[in-house]
Amino acid sequence: QVQLVESGGGLVQAGGSLRLSCVASRITFSTSAMAWYRQAPGKQRELVARISSGGSTNYADSVKGRFTISRDNAKNTVYLQMNSLKSEDTAVYYCNANTATRHELGYVYWGQGTQVTVSS
Repeated sequence: QVQLVESGGGLVQAGGSLRLSCVASRITFSTSAMAWYRQAPGKQRELVARISSGGSTNYADSVKGRFTISRDNAKNTVYLQMNSLKSEDTAVYYCNANTATRHELGYVYWGQGTQVTVSS
């Protein structure tokens, strides 16, 4: 029933920009923490950026200053604005939701992923 649907991936030249979107359905979105992860072939999946229900953000050191995560609760959507893209940003990017709150255990959900390829 829960769905996270990513979009916005594609092929871009180094130095370019992309904006990824993730639309969540059947989740109380406003109280869920949202995050973007990525995984390149032969590498471990890594956290790229996270945004709490209150709007606090965290970024991987490798993307800090270049990527921005944001959310629009009215649209049940989380975004990842990616600027100054580098070849090492090439990966499948996954949307993640965590519905845990102070008062209840939650669940973790994943999107299907969207490919980002940066050419040099």
